[in-house]
Amino acid sequence: MGEFEVHRVRFFGLVPAGVRCLACQPRGGRLALARTDGAVEVYNFAANYFQEKVIPGHEARSVEALCWTVGDRLFGAGLGGEIMEYDLARLCVAHTVDGCGGPIWSMVANSSGTQLAIGCEDGSVKLFQVVPGGIQFERNLDRRKGRILCLSWHPSDTHIAAGSIDILRVFDVCSGQTVQRIMVNYHVHKVKRECIVWSIAFLSSGTVVTSDSFGRVQFWDWERGTLLESHTVSTSAVLSLSVSEKEDSIVVGTSTGATYQFQLLPVKMGSLEKRWVRTKPFQHHTHDVRAVAHSSTALISGGLDAQLVIRPLMEKVQKKGYDAVLRKFTFPHRRLVSCARKARLLLFQFSQHLELWRLGSTDETGKDGEVLPLRRMPEHLVQLKSKGPEHIYCSCVSPCGSWVAYSTASRFHLYRVQYEGDSVSVKKVPRVPKLLLPAYQLQFSADSSSLFVASARGSVHVLQLLEPGGCKHLHTLQPPSGCPEAVYLLAVSADGHWLAAVGGDWAIHIYNLKCFKHHCTVPTYSCAVTALAIHPITNNLVIAYSDQQLFEFSIPEKQYTSWSRMVQNCGLHKVWLERDSPITHITFNPKNPSHILLHDVYMFCVLDKSLPLPDNSALLMNQSTLKQLPETARQRQLHAFKICKKFQPLLFADLLDENCLVMVERPIMDFKTQLPLPVQQKKFGT
Repeated sequence: MGEFEVHRVRFFGLVPAGVRCLACQPRGGRLALARTDGAVEVYNFAANYFQEKVIPGHEARSVEALCWTVGDRLFGAGLGGEIMEYDLARLCVAHTVDGCGGPIWSMVANSSGTQLAIGCEDGSVKLFQVVPGGIQFERNLDRRKGRILCLSWHPSDTHIAAGSIDILRVFDVCSGQTVQRIMVNYHVHKVKRECIVWSIAFLSSGTVVTSDSFGRVQFWDWERGTLLESHTVSTSAVLSLSVSEKEDSIVVGTSTGATYQFQLLPVKMGSLEKRWVRTKPFQHHTHDVRAVAHSSTALISGGLDAQLVIRPLMEKVQKKGYDAVLRKFTFPHRRLVSCARKARLLLFQFSQHLELWRLGSTDETGKDGEVLPLRRMPEHLVQLKSKGPEHIYCSCVSPCGSWVAYSTASRFHLYRVQYEGDSVSVKKVPRVPKLLLPAYQLQFSADSSSLFVASARGSVHVLQLLEPGGCKHLHTLQPPSGCPEAVYLLAVSADGHWLAAVGGDWAIHIYNLKCFKHHCTVPTYSCAVTALAIHPITNNLVIAYSDQQLFEFSIPEKQYTSWSRMVQNCGLHKVWLERDSPITHITFNPKNPSHILLHDVYMFCVLDKSLPLPDNSALLMNQSTLKQLPETARQRQLHAFKICKKFQPLLFADLLDENCLVMVERPIMDFKTQLPLPVQQKKFGT
């Protein structure tokens, strides 16, 4: 693996936003997630739950509900009182419509995805028709006092159940009238506090399922208005609820961080009579579980602790593989850190500001694992604040550290940074070319003379950087066949000859930067690209996919390399392929051309192409474990994968020079101490 001096960075103060709501695509393979800062993310089940799309948040936009409609269109609504349709190709809000009822607390689509119902602060339930290019107001249902916190359509689309404070109502969609009104606390004597119905589900059998602030999951016969079953699952609120497509399983989330599964089971073996039974409790969260979803093979939950947890239903999984892995996603599947190697600077991206830091330095040397004393401490040089309510899409610092660029939904900013001794000055570059905004990815050339701006419809703008502080637009690169999706990954060669760009359709286009022409397209693959980089010596493009496969493509020869073909023929180790965290960054060591350095959240790996690939009988061991083995045993474990799991969670890793690495960690407990305190629970012995 080699020895490196490692800068272990833990001063990136990222606090991920909590999960507010989830929406599974009906009979589809995607999950939409909204966070408390207004950001919306889309995960692809088929691509190993890769976070394929991110729409950054907005200070004036909250998202309380998400739903998919006909044509795979995604809508959101929130306390701003507007219904938003998201453009998943351009990663922005396409249209907004005022709900005209104050803050919107809930929104659901009917079974065919052609109608939306919203629940408003003023107590109204409004219906909208989904039409090409937007939505159209249809009518109001019977209005009553009290905000509508949750809604659910009957699968036949004839009735809608609505939950409020102390009450649930059932509306007839045709007449718009209230046909049933149930006080959820009528059977409880001497209740002094109000009962909030947080979530509701309308089953095809006519049963209405509610979860409330008293910690109960209740089953109601809506026609008779009677309580069928009541299950107290928590001493605090049950905040969320979701039903499986077959209506034989329910998952609920609580304010204690626990999730529970209910299953519809026979009263006894062979009996036709069935009852709802609480079968499985899970404790994967530390804070409120505000959102749950039920896919065909997994229970999905999102909490205010920022974690998205995907728990497989083992009885639904046919074989061990991606579907059998418990996944916990806390950090984004994209880079929020960029590095100026020559200047030894790090740029940290937050939602509304950037921080530029200079790494510390030492004159000491030591043994493996020894912590060296610093001669100079890390230094916070600059903070750049983004004006307005829009969150930052992407950012980058040049290798020389003299240029910083970032983009929001409506603005692109470029700054010239100058260093004079211990002082730092920042000057905004005036008259930046008007580009097709927003920019989705930024990448400087290795010599800091050019900036590549990824844009919509597969295009990439090339800007030339001018001294002492200016820029001009040179060219716009576009794929020959066109592309409706935005570019989300860029890689430029060290010699400045080649640029690789990946769009939302997962196609990889390679451009010749000397003549600004399209060079070739990498053969298509069925999974999303998670990281790619061009080797500084060979100009081979190394690609990591969401199913953990690795490919190497020769750009000059327009074909896969012999090593890549050997990898596909022999296959990668099963433990490597069963990892649930995508590779997010790839780099190289010019001193050892056969070495590929890559990492995900849980491990850093040096892949040595000169060594044989391990077969499935070999062990993919952490290097610290391998060192404890006798020399003969170590020789038997000699293979291409050198793995280090010392640095976790690993948000960024890069090579500063041939002997020096920088590792950026964000320990989970560091940011959880900055979250609001969870519901206190008495534990045994305290």
